[in-house]
Amino acid sequence: MSSSIDYSLPTAQFVFDMKDSLFFKKDNRNYINVTGVEQLNTLKNVSFLDIHLSKDNVIEPHYHQNAEEIVFCISGSALVSILNPFTKQLQHYSLTPGKLVNIPRGWWHYEVATADSTHLFAIFDAPTPEIILGSDLLSLTPPEIMAHTYCLDENQWKRTISPIKSSVIIGPPKDCRKTVPSQNQYPYPHPYQYQYPYQNYYGAQR
Repeated sequence: MSSSIDYSLPTAQFVFDMKDSLFFKKDNRNYINVTGVEQLNTLKNVSFLDIHLSKDNVIEPHYHQNAEEIVFCISGSALVSILNPFTKQLQHYSLTPGKLVNIPRGWWHYEVATADSTHLFAIFDAPTPEIILGSDLLSLTPPEIMAHTYCLDENQWKRTISPIKSSVIIGPPKDCRKTVPSQNQYPYPHPYQYQYPYQNYYGAQR
């Protein structure tokens, strides 16, 4: 059996506690732990995210450029939404304990917790999960390029994205103070009420 790992060495690691490797923390109920080859050096083409969310919190829209992903629900519930690049349609899947969703490499997706104490476990076929975040795409693309490309008002675009100061990862940010307009001003459920992604609205597949 050929391998670049010398399993006889005392430096070979076979066990790791994910609580010792925090990837991101919004607060005590919303955080992500990570394990990959940097944390456990005997891993090969596999890595993990241990995701904890309270209701209505969102793993922001993103994609993984180097890996496919399986999202498994341990407790609570969540809605996983995937943009299928072949059909140009969003596909929505309701996760409850024991269910999983497969997300192909490079597909745009996001997860919304629909219950408190939601615990998801993500598995990647890469030694370290890489990620491109929607918040980074919005904040780092020059406003003049967005305005010119999509025929937008540049100043209005700047005002719209001005609250995005850094990578969000778990949204909404803790300092979000967005005012919800009345229904006659906003003809569909406002995103900060988190009604829009639930299965009754989109008809999530089970």
